[in-house]
Amino acid sequence: MCWICGAKKTGLPKFSVISSVLMSVLNLLLISLPLTRAGAEVQGHGGPVKSIMLSSDGYTALTGSFDYTVIYWAISPAGSKVIKRLIGHDGAVNSVAFVPGNALALSGSDDGTVALWQLGDLKLVTRLKGHSAKVSDVAASPDGRIAASASWDSTIRLWDIATKSQTAVLKGHRGNINSIVFSSDGKFLYSGGYDGTVKMWDTTSGDFIRTIYKHGWGVNVVRVLPDNQNLFIGTLDGAVNILDIESGRIVRRLKPHEGPVLASFVAAESGLAATSGGDGKIRVWSMKTWKLLYQYDDPYRPIWALSFSKNTGRVLYGGLDEHVLEWDFTSGKQFNEARRKIPRRFKFVNDEDLGTRQFARRCSVCHTVAPDGGNRAGPSLYRIYGRRAGTRAGYVYSRALKYSDIIWSKKTIGRLFNEGPAKYTPGSKMPLQRIQSKEEREALLAFLEKAGELVKKTTTVQSEN
Repeated sequence: MCWICGAKKTGLPKFSVISSVLMSVLNLLLISLPLTRAGAEVQGHGGPVKSIMLSSDGYTALTGSFDYTVIYWAISPAGSKVIKRLIGHDGAVNSVAFVPGNALALSGSDDGTVALWQLGDLKLVTRLKGHSAKVSDVAASPDGRIAASASWDSTIRLWDIATKSQTAVLKGHRGNINSIVFSSDGKFLYSGGYDGTVKMWDTTSGDFIRTIYKHGWGVNVVRVLPDNQNLFIGTLDGAVNILDIESGRIVRRLKPHEGPVLASFVAAESGLAATSGGDGKIRVWSMKTWKLLYQYDDPYRPIWALSFSKNTGRVLYGGLDEHVLEWDFTSGKQFNEARRKIPRRFKFVNDEDLGTRQFARRCSVCHTVAPDGGNRAGPSLYRIYGRRAGTRAGYVYSRALKYSDIIWSKKTIGRLFNEGPAKYTPGSKMPLQRIQSKEEREALLAFLEKAGELVKKTTTVQSEN
């Protein structure tokens, strides 16, 4: 799903182009989640938070992040507390979901797998494999028996949760599939994709039923409304519409976003629905009248993840701050205003040297250089020179680096950025990225060499807004 290009989507994307665009975005954006900790060893996310899901009772939540992890946490009006940081994916986690009626959860990742987690024992049960590209969305049926996963390989897969096996592969979309949701009775699955269509599937047979609706732009989010007769959809061009399932007609057009719709929720018991977008706006609607009740403008756009806690009566969202934030929309005020002062490590000032700017732009999303900075999506680069690859304590490495004999130096890191990780460290987690400019590459290498001395300097850089 691309939200930064200005051209109307009339054809299908090339995956290499999409990946390049997304990496450009990630080089600029960062969202992390340093929550109140259950124990000294528990840290918050080390990368963009891409998904938030509240449990049905509102007392627990799941978050998925670019740092390859899922965090399971408890929430209450008094505050939030991390229960467990769940590690098991080999790529960014794009979507999370609770499995109704079970102490289980699902997560979908860039690594092409669906992870099944046991929340009682706080452990990974298995990783369901079959997709050939990133998993963009996951969902569980209302009875907790079926898991569904949507992928950029143009397929949806259905899984039997009890047997942990694939039961059907649903084909019909052209291009990336962005969103899936079960009907209220679990008999049907609805999907929205980059091809601009909303489709309907039979969850028992896996058969394609029909294309409900065709939009001129990609469909980013699809939610079922409580009446089980209408869908709440958000699209790449910012449209927010109520779609009648039977007729395939738009029965109501809500106030559009000034950019793509990136997330939404439907809170049946509260009678509320909400959207968030690339314009940094959150809108909360009454599902009874479809009147716009509340709007919040976050200046640090976009807002990628959105959910609602009936326990606290607040909206939870992930934007460009280094937290999942809570918005008390009934008061119209940001709930945790103090957190807005947390520095953004991807920001830098124009008068900084070239090496500092290269690190801020290309590396800071995944890495720190401070001695106490810890690991993020990637390991800390503090005193990287002279360190053998795959040996930084506390980081879960790919097998490719864990058993590598590379010793990091100006020469080897220079080769990494000149040739790219796909060639120099094949099989590693590092995103495809090269620095073709020799001047920029050498400036970054010099920065890393002096990283220990520049801790104070980089802290200053990070605090710039």
